[in-house]
Amino acid sequence: MTKKYTEDHEWISVDGDSATVGITDYAQEQLGEVVFIELPDIDKAVDKGEESAVIESVKAAGELKSPASGTVTEVNEALNDEPGKVNEDPAGEGWFFKMKLNDASELDGLMDESAYNDYVESLG
Repeated sequence: MTKKYTEDHEWISVDGDSATVGITDYAQEQLGEVVFIELPDIDKAVDKGEESAVIESVKAAGELKSPASGTVTEVNEALNDEPGKVNEDPAGEGWFFKMKLNDASELDGLMDESAYNDYVESLG
């Protein structure tokens, strides 16, 4: 299983041609208390860099952009009732959706954990 990160603070965990997508701990800290999540529909085609979920917090509204292109196969229904899971466990129970990847090579330009941590540190 491989985990990659975007400069927009999304993560994608890949296992073969399946992937799970969420936001990083840094992203949830910037957003503050998450109060609502609008998840994509199952079977929706998403494109890399396209808005695929909406995140509303007490501070701001934001979006999750898909780190890769593919088709949504599952959504984290628990977030409908408990959007705060994103704050409590963004890299675990706070995942947003799972997808079948169109082209795994799209992930080649994303950062590994070490590079992402360096990137976050550079933001001050």
